[in-house]
Amino acid sequence: SGVRDFLADNKWPEYRAFCDHFYFAVDADFPQEMIPTEAGLVVAAGMDAEILRDAPLHAVPAARRRSLLHRFAMLGATRLAALEDPAGFAALRSALRAE
Repeated sequence: SGVRDFLADNKWPEYRAFCDHFYFAVDADFPQEMIPTEAGLVVAAGMDAEILRDAPLHAVPAARRRSLLHRFAMLGATRLAALEDPAGFAALRSALRAE
């Protein structure tokens, strides 16, 4: 993405509420002064990248962290169940469908 994408994306402050540290990763040609000071800065060039500015800590509240980890675990378990027993998973999914 480039400057135009960055200027059009106004959602990033909402993303910060879901992480302890928020970084923007840009290429070496990106005007770095555009990156807000509330975010860290990673500059990538080819296969290399360097953190030029650390992101400040915005600790995720404990209740949100627990909820996110639980949702992540449930998603992983659901995908594993679908791989291990596709027919059983399909039957369970059908049984749980609200109609």
